[in-house]
Amino acid sequence: MSARHKARKRALDVLFEAEQRGRDPLTTLAEHAGRGEPPVSEYAAELVQGVAAHRAAIDAVLAEHAQGWELDRMPAVVRNVLRLGAYELLHRDDVPGPVAVAEAVQLVSELSTDESPGFVNGLLGKLLQLRPQLVQAARETAAAPQQGPAS
Repeated sequence: MSARHKARKRALDVLFEAEQRGRDPLTTLAEHAGRGEPPVSEYAAELVQGVAAHRAAIDAVLAEHAQGWELDRMPAVVRNVLRLGAYELLHRDDVPGPVAVAEAVQLVSELSTDESPGFVNGLLGKLLQLRPQLVQAARETAAAPQQGPAS
């Protein structure tokens, strides 16, 4: 098992736990890092931080393209695997798109139902096809000036 695969699995553990406990993922990450058992790699921490920072946009993209599924109705493991995969697809230039999809499918194959890998592969595969447009839209949103409340 590669170091990055282990990091993805560890990041998924943190994201899943935070969601189940109704807590901020960064707080859960800090607790895990503080305990050090099992260790949290730098890449796992980057994944959790990235998903937390972009969660609203990631969830919006997933909800828009998950035909026939509402995000809150998905199993928590699947939802968080999709968030990790979408984060790597849309916000990590160092991860090839097909690798992000394959890693997400492998994680969900290990941890969820027999139907989940096909669903994750289909949804992230669609995002991979739309990656240039989605990345451009994310960059435009990030570059847009933030508007405060009207006075």
